[in-house]
Amino acid sequence: MHQAVFNFHDVVLLMTAILCTFFALLLLITNPPHNVSNYFLAAFLITHACIPLNELILWGATFKILIRENAPQLNFIFGFSYYLDAALLYFYVKSLVFRDFQLLRKDAIHLLPLGVYALFMLLAFYRQPLTVQIDWVTNETFTYSRGYVSLELVCKIMRMFYCISCLQLILKYKDILKATRSNIEKIDVLWLKLLVIGFLIVTIMETLLSLSKMVGVFFDYEFQHYDFNIYEIIGLSSYYALFILVSTLVFTSMRYFVNFETIKQKDKDLLKKSPQEKLLNPSLAENIMQMMRTKKPHLQPDITLEILAETLEMSTKDLSMLINRHFNKNFWEFINDYRIEEAKQLLISSKHESKTITDIYLEVGFNSKSVFNTFFKKLVGMTPSDYRQSALKTKRP
Repeated sequence: MHQAVFNFHDVVLLMTAILCTFFALLLLITNPPHNVSNYFLAAFLITHACIPLNELILWGATFKILIRENAPQLNFIFGFSYYLDAALLYFYVKSLVFRDFQLLRKDAIHLLPLGVYALFMLLAFYRQPLTVQIDWVTNETFTYSRGYVSLELVCKIMRMFYCISCLQLILKYKDILKATRSNIEKIDVLWLKLLVIGFLIVTIMETLLSLSKMVGVFFDYEFQHYDFNIYEIIGLSSYYALFILVSTLVFTSMRYFVNFETIKQKDKDLLKKSPQEKLLNPSLAENIMQMMRTKKPHLQPDITLEILAETLEMSTKDLSMLINRHFNKNFWEFINDYRIEEAKQLLISSKHESKTITDIYLEVGFNSKSVFNTFFKKLVGMTPSDYRQSALKTKRP
């Protein structure tokens, strides 16, 4: 039974490697011009094709024996992928969010862990005679050495923090959208958030596994005497979860990428706080309110902060700060509050009695009935239908 589990595990790892390679090639072949994010996704998938191969060579029930007998030089050859995959995932998310994303010289620092790993392996393992390398791998002496286990733990912690950085970037992206867009209901980032959380859970599991190995190595050097059942369960669970996550990542990214609304990196500055004296300008705020009431730019379904700033002949940053500080709202709330006021007038107007609630929310600039109902109930305290019925009862003699 134990042997069968490991054989099935080998098959899952092989399927993961094949699936990642296939979709990476598909992305590269079908990638439209100037789509940087797909290149990062393809690179991420290629590293995740190398990871299961590395695990098969080191731990596979059949693979490790075949490699040790026929190609011992391949041991640890794919280990570099652990030092690249999380950084590539971070660059994928960043390039997906920011349309003007570009790699800079300072981004080379993300290659530092890979350089440390390569130097360590060269000095600690590959400079040894081949017979020593084979002996260390066969007896698993090197894989449970203090140096290797310590470096492995640092790598797993690093990968965990990259996933956390991805999650923070996605959350900030949602805040930036609310600061610059009036309709965000069509923009779905839940799929990306759940996938990053999934990878974070896998990296946490792997970190705990590496931590337990390090504790065993440092406090009981006879590590071979340990019961490996718990390590096997954690390891197998993480590989199966990774297979599911990689498959889901590919299919969801292909499905949702077309509708993904990118933003500019400078839009991040809109979330930064500035000295209050630059922002509180009552006369300017009054001019904005007057323009909103007369010209009604909020009726445009796709109005953005940039469009409104151009209308007011202001910079987007100054307008955003004024809305945040004077009105105590973000742009999304600011525009939709005016839409609700417009909807209230239409709902009680005798000229618009024949119009349905759907007609009204579309006319005032909303694209989603659920968002309209949520905003309306929050500001008015009742649903649009109840508000209309209440107004009709008041008009009756």
